[in-house]
Amino acid sequence: MTDISIAALREEAEVLTAGLAEGEPLDALGCALVTLAVAASVTALDRAATASAIAECFDAGGSIGQIQEILALASGLGVHTLMVTATAVLEAASARGLIDAAAPLDAERQALWDRHVGADPFWNGFSAELPGFLEAMLRLSPDIFTGFFEYCAIPWRSGTVRARVKELAALACDAAPSHRFRPGFRVHLKNAIALGIGRRAIMQAMDIAAAAPEHRGTD
Repeated sequence: MTDISIAALREEAEVLTAGLAEGEPLDALGCALVTLAVAASVTALDRAATASAIAECFDAGGSIGQIQEILALASGLGVHTLMVTATAVLEAASARGLIDAAAPLDAERQALWDRHVGADPFWNGFSAELPGFLEAMLRLSPDIFTGFFEYCAIPWRSGTVRARVKELAALACDAAPSHRFRPGFRVHLKNAIALGIGRRAIMQAMDIAAAAPEHRGTD
């Protein structure tokens, strides 16, 4: 397995954005919200940097709702545990005869799949980066599968922060040196490009990610 550096992720971003227009930079509030997401994410959880970013958000005209929405988005990094482990658990359980990984989905699981995944381009894009994780999660536990989608949807339901800022915040959290979660980084980078976000704002998010505080522990 190749180590993934922040430099490698930046190079990937440079390649994918090479043909984009420079576009508008993030405004002060957008920068503050992306910075807050990175500082408050579970891979940094830096109290001082978080407090500073919260102040910057309010100073830039941000609302309580916007701050809470971006924090809910950043807290979603915890579901990466489920994403990365689902297929490993399913394979190990299948090898021990504890589950039939090739059996057709039962009616309950098929209904959950149709409701939450179906033809959704976002989750199909994620599946392309982490093949099989959604189906594995569903086979292992319909409750966890349902909870996964319900939690991930929270910051997208409220809609007080623009989608472009949320995609850049998610990209920055995934690219931060203490996380470097390439599957999510790629998905959010492609989503940002699809939203028409220019190269300048994407690179701002990458710069914020590169400057993320180290995870020194939390009192």
